[in-house]
Amino acid sequence: MKIGIINGPNLNLLGKREPEVYGNKTFEEYLNVLKVKFPNVEFTYYQSNIEGELIGKIHEFGFSYEGIILNAGAYTHTSIGIGDAIKAITTPVVEVHISNTFSRENFRHQSFISGNAKGVILGFGMKSYELAVQSFL
Repeated sequence: MKIGIINGPNLNLLGKREPEVYGNKTFEEYLNVLKVKFPNVEFTYYQSNIEGELIGKIHEFGFSYEGIILNAGAYTHTSIGIGDAIKAITTPVVEVHISNTFSRENFRHQSFISGNAKGVILGFGMKSYELAVQSFL
């Protein structure tokens, strides 16, 4: 099974950025944990701070992978283009957030992704990604 994990803006700073919200582990460190937990899954990881690059990667994975796990970061609340990209592909997408976006600022309560996603997992820290993997198995 091939699962693509796509992380958006500022998630390259995991382990450094607001550790009280996001923890102290980099995503690359956590990805190694996922690979050990799910040895039968072939993971491809991509991170970008640029909206168009995220859309391009969704298109690339969107017809050949069994699942996409997407944490679009702040673009979740602003990008109609990312929402449309998810709507245009055949691969199911699970929207993931490390924090509980509903316990944060009001603008984080809106998602342009959720309506086109297979499901949404938020608020479980990095474990949100593990739960998303399990949803595809």
